[in-house]
Amino acid sequence: MAKILIVDDEENIREVVREYCLISGYEPREAADGVEAIEMLKKESFDCVVLDVMMPMMDGFAACRRIKELSSVPVIMLSARQEEYDKLLCFELGVDDYVTKPFSPKELMARIKVVLERGRTVDKSIRKYGGLEIDELGRTVTVDGQRMPLTPKEIDLLLYMSANANIALSRQRLLEEVWNYEYCGDDRTVDTHIKMLRRNLGRYRDCIVTVRGMGYKFEA
Repeated sequence: MAKILIVDDEENIREVVREYCLISGYEPREAADGVEAIEMLKKESFDCVVLDVMMPMMDGFAACRRIKELSSVPVIMLSARQEEYDKLLCFELGVDDYVTKPFSPKELMARIKVVLERGRTVDKSIRKYGGLEIDELGRTVTVDGQRMPLTPKEIDLLLYMSANANIALSRQRLLEEVWNYEYCGDDRTVDTHIKMLRRNLGRYRDCIVTVRGMGYKFEA
């Protein structure tokens, strides 16, 4: 069941969108402003965010910018403003769709469905393990919605290991596949990068398991 985060300071709008989400088979959650929405995104994953532009504390533009820093979740912007400048700014920020108020709840549900289906195609390159998200195309790793500061080689290592999940990989194989065949290093190179990678994965560090006498494996 897709989780939809509804962000709007008007309670009646949140209520309408929530009811239509339930009718459409989605799991709705609500936030009254951008600050609350960002805190929720740090703690859990969502499949789509419906975000109002005009809000107190933090407007939709600033909230969207921060959301996109934290996650690849698609965003549908709601706005009473119909100026071309606002729409262009939204798309520059990475908004997936733009709906003007007043809006038809049925139309909004249709747009959510399109965004979700589009996301499922992209999701083939995204591996999710609870709150751990590995984006192969975007070469980003997020933990509970927060992007982790992995080095390019750490990302290469995690991508290769997660693509071969639950398979024991020797240190030599990791050197050959991640560092390439011409690399003249030793096992300590792998061990050092595994140590740093585990540190950056936080509470998901245990996904990388040591295989005694051999190497490591990624346990999904």
